[in-house]
Amino acid sequence: MSTTTITEALKQTLVVTPENKITPAAADEKFQAIARGNREGTLKLQGIPTFSDPYEQRKWMKEHMAAAFRFFGKQGYGEGVSGHISMRDPVLEDHFWMNPFAKHFSTIKASDLVLVDSEGYVTEGGAQLPINEAGFMIHSEIHKARPEVVAAAHTHSIHGKTWSAFGRPVEMLSQDACNFYGKLSVYDDHGGIALAQEEGEQIARALGEKNIACILQNHGLLTVGHTVDEAAFLFFSLDNACRSQLMADAAAANGVPKKIINHEVAQYTADAIQNPHNFYTEFQPEFDLIVEESNGRVLQ
Repeated sequence: MSTTTITEALKQTLVVTPENKITPAAADEKFQAIARGNREGTLKLQGIPTFSDPYEQRKWMKEHMAAAFRFFGKQGYGEGVSGHISMRDPVLEDHFWMNPFAKHFSTIKASDLVLVDSEGYVTEGGAQLPINEAGFMIHSEIHKARPEVVAAAHTHSIHGKTWSAFGRPVEMLSQDACNFYGKLSVYDDHGGIALAQEEGEQIARALGEKNIACILQNHGLLTVGHTVDEAAFLFFSLDNACRSQLMADAAAANGVPKKIINHEVAQYTADAIQNPHNFYTEFQPEFDLIVEESNGRVLQ
C-alpha cells in the first residue's frame, strides 16, 4: 500500500462524527450547572475554546501539551525514558504530537514536541528528535480506535503501577473516584514492553469504545481526553485514586472498615462531572501555575 493510500485510509478512520462532537461550553447545561454566574445568566464558564484557524489551534494545543508534561514532571511521573503523551494534530489529522525520547518532562517546551506521521516517523513541522517506540505502538492504536480522542497519557506513576499489580479497577471510595465511574477498564494481559503493534491493539481494545481510562496490569495507567488538559487531569486524578485505594486497603487489612459509595450516588456524581469541558477546566489552575512558574518558557 502506498503512503498516500495509507494516509487517505487513516483520514477516513479519523473522521469525527456529529455524535462525537463536543457541545459548545456556553450551551452545555450540565457543564454550566457546576458554577454560578450573575442573575442575568450572561456570566458563564468558558470551557474548551474553539478556533477557526487550525494553525492557531495547533499552537494553543502544543502550549497546553508542554504544560501537561511539566505538570507530570512536578508530580514525579517520569522514570527514565518511560512515559508519554500523544495529541492528534488539528492540521494533519493522521499525524500526532509526542514528547521527544529521553527528555525530562519538567524541561519540555512547546518547541520540543515532535510531529509524527501515521506510521510513527518523525516529520517536518516539529522538533527533529526521536520518539519512544513503545509510546508510538500504544498511542497510535488508541488514536485509530477512538476517533474522538485528541490526547492520550501514559506513565509509570508509582501509585498507579503499584495498584495495577492487582488487576482491578479502583473502588468508589470518594467523590473524586467517581470521575471514573462506569468508564474505567483494566488490561490484564500485560505482554511486556510494547514494541509490537499487537500489544498496542490489545490495549486499545481493553480501553474500549467509551472509557476514559484504563489500568494496565503490572504496567501503569492510561487516560484519554478530548483535550490534552483532560487527559492530563484524568491521569492525575486516577493516580490519586490509586493512592487512596492503597491506603484504604492497608487500613482495612488492619480491621478498619471502609464504605463504598453506592451505585445511585456514584452515578449521580458521574453524570454531573464526566464532561470534557469540566475535565478541561479542572486542569486550568495547573496550566496557569506552570506558565507563571516558568515565566512563560513552557510556551516557547
